[in-house]
Amino acid sequence: MTDEGNERKVPEELAALDAELRRAERRAEHRIDPGPSALVIAVAMFALLGALLLPWTGSVQGWQVLAGLAPLGLLPPLFAGTSLTFGLVCSALALATRWFGLAWLTAVGCGISVVTGVWAIWSRQVAVPTGAPGPGIGLVLAAVAVLVLAATWARVAMRR
Repeated sequence: MTDEGNERKVPEELAALDAELRRAERRAEHRIDPGPSALVIAVAMFALLGALLLPWTGSVQGWQVLAGLAPLGLLPPLFAGTSLTFGLVCSALALATRWFGLAWLTAVGCGISVVTGVWAIWSRQVAVPTGAPGPGIGLVLAAVAVLVLAATWARVAMRR
């Protein structure tokens, strides 16, 4: 083998092996390995799923907010949608495929969902003086679960 600039010469009998190694290298560049963080992600996803079954405000459960069955304004349904999309769907896909880009999308999406979750809690707190019920345990648990997901996915994506 001789080096001429950045181009390396491979004997013809090893050209197929070299091409296969280059393909494997490109595939590995786009993969993540969550390691033990996968368990943290799975537990946070389970907590988020459980939060959809708990009351988000008064007797209104999270799945009812997601389905639009309760008139709570814009922020709680927005949070329900973003937390479901990024916290459950994108997290599951990112764990299954281990794609680097999807891990970053999930981290950013969960970060956006944290902001909408805090706004949703705030919107329920502001409505309390007017006689409306405040935020329930499900809404707070969902916001905490999405915060854990955002931090964990960011750490996993930055490790690569």
